[in-house]
Amino acid sequence: MIEARVAQRGKGVLREFNEAGVLEAADVHVALRLATLGGETREPVHLATALAVRAVRLGSVCLDLNRIREVHVDERPDRPAVDPATLPWPDEAAVAEALRSSPLVVGGDRGPLRPLRLVDNQLYLDRYYRQEQTVRRILDARANAHPAVDEDLLRAGLDELFRDHQDPSQPSAAPDRQRIAAAVAATHWTSVIAGGPGTGKTHTIARVLALLERHHPGLRIGLAAPTGKAAARLEESVNEQVGAVGLQSQLSAMTLHRMLGWQRGTSRFRYNETNHLPYDVIVVDETSMVSLTMMCRLLEAVRPEARLILVGDPDQLASVDAGAVLADLVARPAAGAENPVLANVVGADLSATDDPAEAALSAAERDRLRKGMIRLSRGRRFGGQIAQLATAVRDCDPDRVLDILRSEAPDVSFVDIEDLAGVRADVVSTSTEVTAAALAGDAAGALRASEKHRLLCAHRDGPFGASWWARNAMDWIGDAVGSRLDPDHWYAGQPLLVTANDHETRIYNGDTGVVVSGGDGELIAAFARGKEPYLLRLGHLASVQTVYAMTIHRSQGSQYDRVSVILPDAGSSLLTRELLYTAITRARTHVRIVGTEDAVREGVGRQVSRASGLRRG
Repeated sequence: MIEARVAQRGKGVLREFNEAGVLEAADVHVALRLATLGGETREPVHLATALAVRAVRLGSVCLDLNRIREVHVDERPDRPAVDPATLPWPDEAAVAEALRSSPLVVGGDRGPLRPLRLVDNQLYLDRYYRQEQTVRRILDARANAHPAVDEDLLRAGLDELFRDHQDPSQPSAAPDRQRIAAAVAATHWTSVIAGGPGTGKTHTIARVLALLERHHPGLRIGLAAPTGKAAARLEESVNEQVGAVGLQSQLSAMTLHRMLGWQRGTSRFRYNETNHLPYDVIVVDETSMVSLTMMCRLLEAVRPEARLILVGDPDQLASVDAGAVLADLVARPAAGAENPVLANVVGADLSATDDPAEAALSAAERDRLRKGMIRLSRGRRFGGQIAQLATAVRDCDPDRVLDILRSEAPDVSFVDIEDLAGVRADVVSTSTEVTAAALAGDAAGALRASEKHRLLCAHRDGPFGASWWARNAMDWIGDAVGSRLDPDHWYAGQPLLVTANDHETRIYNGDTGVVVSGGDGELIAAFARGKEPYLLRLGHLASVQTVYAMTIHRSQGSQYDRVSVILPDAGSSLLTRELLYTAITRARTHVRIVGTEDAVREGVGRQVSRASGLRRG
């Protein structure tokens, strides 16, 4: 019997790579379909096409032919382990030469169909090549000019909105990267505000919007994020500051799909290159999660004379779809001249030396201002060894990472997979506190308690997966309370994870909540929404699951007092620098890494490598 994962039509080298787990059946089927349509019979081209499809499936925009052999295959119980290096790889130069004459690249007798593009030894599926070119073209066009601003009004607004924390009667001391970021956003059509958790990105955004409203009364503002959860958090964060910064009104945020007017059941949007969005300024939060396709659609829909502000952390995990657009934009070479207005209004910040609370801009960072890019660096949410650990991971320094983990500092710990007493204690104590508040009908207290600890995993399934560890957590809690938890019935204290957007009930994919007592024996669901919990009848919940553990991907945009991170073994392809960094930066007060030294070293040393041409100038 042929396994479902093996393409029945695959022959020769495609079959061999499919059975080894390098290619999935879908990769083979797409490659053979394109080859049939184009009249391509050569095996090296078939293999390159299938690998290009695989590259997109795994998040790249294209296949880098110079690194064609750099593949990783996770071991699975349904197939024998195969070392990819032992497979019959063709010569890279021969593959490139065959592609240059392939009808799939240059067209042929069967028509003008060109499903592949070969550019600088990078092989694209045509759709992604065109999207990348569109992103490049629009960004370059937007960078060729700068919006007109009143320098005196801008300078006065910056002084008023960025005050010294110790003495609010005085402007903040230079250098203030948040003030620079606001000036960058005001003086560029496109700006990128990058920074890790707690560096004040939404704090800065609220002040950017207030600054722009002073220049343009009646400004039409659009707030968006790639997920409903991120959009809700952006809306809450900005609206909490409306009074403090003098914004004219409360603002609403939405998903990018909703902002662009996604037409259900299609890949089309109401707003596009011929019907632009009606906003004067658009802010996109959590941009690291935006795919190339979505960024292309957004840029097409933005009016040329509208400001676009992209906000996010380029060191976090990227979109689950193809592309790492934010990281590409940050790494892309700067072009054009610096807007002189910027130096006129924040010259003191640009020329300042290091301050104990804020690092001065380096020469490279000063150069990036030409493309409207600024990185916030002063962490305000956490510090100590958590911040040092995140920096060491980001800087690819495994020895430093292990030194910090073994330092016995109060805010970090490193334990073996067999040493779970601390994890178990945190799981049980958090559940106990959540349940007590839930039984008392204290929804706000239950939600606060639910953020005391979170168990994070790289995988969904298997011995290192969220499902496996959620069952362990339920067993520990059941042992502690003397009765087993029943995931098939609602109970007070039950932690919830929303798995699909529901705009009618205003809960979104990734939202977490708690089942609490609503009085008269009724149970209701509570979700965090600003200062007051958002309460919903359980019958209105369409797509939720019990969550005693979650994947690190799911945790993006969330914060917990303590996190326990279950690392997979060193051979897992999911174990990357971005995964570790994202997990570590979910913690406010303590991060516990559960795993081996080999896993830590492998994770720190393996960076997500998404092939793309967008980084080229």
